Amino acid sequence: MSLASVNPEFWKNKSVFLTGHTGFKGGWLALWLSSMGAKVTGYALTPNTSPSLFEALSLDSVLATSHIANICDLDRLQNAVVACKPEIVIHMAAQPLVRYSYANPVETYMTNVMGTVNVLESIRKTDSVKATVVVTTDKCYENKEWVWGYRENEPMGGFDPYSNSKGCAELVTSAYRQSYFSSSASINKIASARAGNVIGGGDWSEDRLIPDAIKAFESGNTLMIRNPLATRPWQHILEPLSGYLILAQSLFQDGEKFSSAWNFGPKDTDNRSVQEVISTLCQQWGPDAKWQQDSSSQPHEAGLLKLDCSKASKQLRWEPKWNLETAIEKIIQWHKAYLAKENMQALTLKQIDQYIHTNIS
Repeated sequence: MSLASVNPEFWKNKSVFLTGHTGFKGGWLALWLSSMGAKVTGYALTPNTSPSLFEALSLDSVLATSHIANICDLDRLQNAVVACKPEIVIHMAAQPLVRYSYANPVETYMTNVMGTVNVLESIRKTDSVKATVVVTTDKCYENKEWVWGYRENEPMGGFDPYSNSKGCAELVTSAYRQSYFSSSASINKIASARAGNVIGGGDWSEDRLIPDAIKAFESGNTLMIRNPLATRPWQHILEPLSGYLILAQSLFQDGEKFSSAWNFGPKDTDNRSVQEVISTLCQQWGPDAKWQQDSSSQPHEAGLLKLDCSKASKQLRWEPKWNLETAIEKIIQWHKAYLAKENMQALTLKQIDQYIHTNIS
């Protein structure tokens, strides 16, 4: 079976409305889309980290339009969508942190649930849109801590406010798809996408394993690990982004067939424990990298989480390309280049090109 690929010719001159473009995943996707000639309109809050990927990649220089605004502001969002006249919408704006959601549950639900409602309501009233991808998370499932991967038809759930809000966002997406976008009269077809634990260069978020590790190693401090035995589906950011783009292409060209939920995760061999990930990172970083377990009381986080991606493999012909060791190698390369004040837009585009031209054996 030949694998599908991201098609630059498809994206050339496409009008794309991208929420969350100032964030980690959104920043990488905005650059990739723009590099293929897409006319990208971004809509997001100001970057919430300093430094930020948005600034490191000089994204203002490549976007058609950048709206700094809140997706909870329905009128402003609708006006931005109408002005853009997008053919494709990719919704990534979110409150993405588990621990932050414990302290700020109302903001988390407002952003992740009502923000998704607002995006879908805005495109419901826009006749130019032909394909919409709503990005959620692997944590949307009702996690039973079992050893096999969750499939797209498993029940939604979520223990903490973040995970639960993403399960709610999936239910909202399903309801809008069935209520407004399933008939032959609707040219817009909608899919949702659930990725694993995404890692990559330029993530400076708080309370995330790799960003916390990079910060500690750069400053010569010891990294504190909360749960070294927790197992997650780790993947480089370019893996799910390629899935989202291939999914959007498929929706645009044959929408009804692909209008559903999709998992984009790593191979089973990259479902690793936190301890394995950090050991690999320390080994590649150098002798100054060190960690120890944090023995203080912590809020609940899932111990085991795994995705079944056979649907994306068989129906979209999508497969992951980079294993965990390669992903960590690229992250270290990215951050050491940033410390050396290199051109990060050029380096990030180089990594995208390397990913595109990686052949799966």
